[in-house]
Amino acid sequence: MLDAALKTQLKAYLENVREPVELVASLDDGPKSRELLELLNEIAEASPKVSVRQGGDDARKPSFAITRPGSDISVRFAGLPLGHEFTSLVLTLLWVGGHPPKVEPEVIEQVKALDGDFAFETYFSLSCQNCPDVVQALNLMSVLNPRIRSTSIDGALFQAEVEQRQIMAVPTVLLNGETFAQGRMTIEQILAKIDVGAVAREAEKIKAKDAFDVLVVGGGPAGAAAAIYAARKGIRTGVAAERFGGQVLDTMAIENFISVPHTEGPKLATGLEQHVKDYEVDVMNVQRAAKLIPAREPGGLITVELESGASLKSRTVILATGARWRQMNVPGEDEYRNKGVAYCPHCDGPLFKGKRVAVIGGGNSGVEAAIDLAGIVAHVTLIEFDSQLRADAVLQRKLASLPNVRIVTSALTTEVKGDGQKVTGLVYKDRNSDEVHNVDLEGVFVQIGLVPNTEWLKDSVALTTRGEIEVDFRGATSVPGVFAAGDATTTPYKQIVIAMGEGSKAALSAFDYLIRLPGPDQAQAA
Repeated sequence: MLDAALKTQLKAYLENVREPVELVASLDDGPKSRELLELLNEIAEASPKVSVRQGGDDARKPSFAITRPGSDISVRFAGLPLGHEFTSLVLTLLWVGGHPPKVEPEVIEQVKALDGDFAFETYFSLSCQNCPDVVQALNLMSVLNPRIRSTSIDGALFQAEVEQRQIMAVPTVLLNGETFAQGRMTIEQILAKIDVGAVAREAEKIKAKDAFDVLVVGGGPAGAAAAIYAARKGIRTGVAAERFGGQVLDTMAIENFISVPHTEGPKLATGLEQHVKDYEVDVMNVQRAAKLIPAREPGGLITVELESGASLKSRTVILATGARWRQMNVPGEDEYRNKGVAYCPHCDGPLFKGKRVAVIGGGNSGVEAAIDLAGIVAHVTLIEFDSQLRADAVLQRKLASLPNVRIVTSALTTEVKGDGQKVTGLVYKDRNSDEVHNVDLEGVFVQIGLVPNTEWLKDSVALTTRGEIEVDFRGATSVPGVFAAGDATTTPYKQIVIAMGEGSKAALSAFDYLIRLPGPDQAQAA
């Protein structure tokens, strides 16, 4: 099941297990159960503290519970947690085995103090790069608090259950049998949803903070680079981010990050956050900015109000709020989001195995999505507004070679159709003849680019008609002391390496701005 290299790595990791761990398997006579038993036995062979017991009575087969004998700790996986979820499996083994998690102490105490019974079920796919964060967060919470139960389910393996519960996007989390959340979430975000009063408590802590020299809004590549460069100057630096990593978290493969031939978005995002935390940077996660109030006079304090009701003050601000997936804005899109309308083919593609889907967009992301999906689904219809595809030639040649792909150009998507519960079709108009076409299908993957996260800035700084923050060659905006970097700005070519460079430049520009401000004595003399 595991190759020699992976077995060696696993054995090294499991040396950190301190307490006995028992893997309790619920199996049937199917081939997947045999594969799971083989996997569990290989895990047990890697550590004398891990044992396997068959005879579990869970209704989902194959599944297994990771337990600590003599305790109430029990975390369950339904299916074989390989692919992206193998890391989740290893971490859960370590935590159940007594190895301390790399989580802030206050977060651990918050989880332990939760009052109530919480039964979480998380549906994942092995190709989903967003799922491990959710699985790992809920598994850790289950280890820390015996009143929390976490079961992680491979949606592709339990297709009948997925159909019955109409799970059409991963990760999807149910709490006590009811839909709780969909999409990537950190442990802090989960706690904010279930811990009554957590947002208010955090807001009070933020209100008490002293003013910063540099406040970075956003935690993507641009924001992380800006924070590092500012902190290295020895000035008081803070970061307020809705989710650290930003759009990078939704990127599957990264192969053009100079000196790193290949990495994945979540891995890069983890590295960004760790690098920032190596410096004296005050990182405030799960914080969404709501309003920017410029200083009343040059050198005065700029205010950033947060949706939580708290506010932060700083002598300079760097805006690095990034971008999000652009929507089609047609009838049915919002109604059927996560019910057949999806934005991540890598995450949700396995849920559409053997079905018919459409991909909207003929750029690199759209064509790559169609190629990936063609290997999973029954048929792909790619719809492009322009008269020709805009993807790289090598991608177009690959797409054209696939027998189960139909390419439609000069087409305007006008509606997503459904039966009230899930997508059943799509309507598009031929831009040359105005003829309307209906396509019967079960999924629509939207890949039409990005839109900047700048709506909250429209009354504060100069924006283009597309919503991008106008910046000069130094990263300065129209407001003194406010700088910007990354995908939210007018800087062309939205690339990770460019965002990092622009973030670094913005931090250096902010520092230069600070050192040129008049001191108190000079201000009084003026």
